[in-house]
Amino acid sequence: MTFDVAGEAARAVRDRSAAWRFIEGFAAAWAEPIGPLDGWSRAELAATEEQLRVRLPESLKEALSLFGKRPDLTSNQDRLLTPSELRLDQDVLIFRDENQWVAAWGTPLGEDDPEVVIKLDLIDKSEERWDPWLPQFSTACVEMVLSEALFRDGAETADRETSEADISLLEEHFTVLPLNSPGTRWFVRDDVIVREDDGQWLWARARTPHALEVLVKALPGDWTTEY
Repeated sequence: MTFDVAGEAARAVRDRSAAWRFIEGFAAAWAEPIGPLDGWSRAELAATEEQLRVRLPESLKEALSLFGKRPDLTSNQDRLLTPSELRLDQDVLIFRDENQWVAAWGTPLGEDDPEVVIKLDLIDKSEERWDPWLPQFSTACVEMVLSEALFRDGAETADRETSEADISLLEEHFTVLPLNSPGTRWFVRDDVIVREDDGQWLWARARTPHALEVLVKALPGDWTTEY
């Protein structure tokens, strides 16, 4: 049975353990199953806590111990940091960097599954600030894994500029996922996931070559499919 992206995503945003089940199921169906050696040990995470002199959020420790050593799930474009790379920006723990160092994702300390915030790297450092990204770290991990799937080497991926017809076609023929990071919307249909960025660009990933062909027919346009 094909992994139910829409149904599992709906459960993942309501329950932290369901978020980890989503990532395990998605990896098994769209990449390779997560294995027992794909995460960092609790001892390694405890060493990071000692080094930083903070208590890491429990959800962060659960994520890193489950799939922290799977860059194919977390770091095809932007990069999930290793335990030794985690760093503090005052009371925000930075756990992910944008691929050209123009942004970083972080999470406040003090809660088990805290919100995730994002900071842009600006020329005028006095203008930099942490802005909301997603309400739970576990939800942000689901969004991260989906985003990185769009850039997986050798996968069935495509992208193009958004056309005027796309919005109505997406809303009519695809299911909207409950992942509302700023400026993005996620859609799924059968074996295809699509991310719409700021109403300007579409990024797509299909699980099979046939599913990619179906996508191109459902959303006709000047798709780039070769990298």
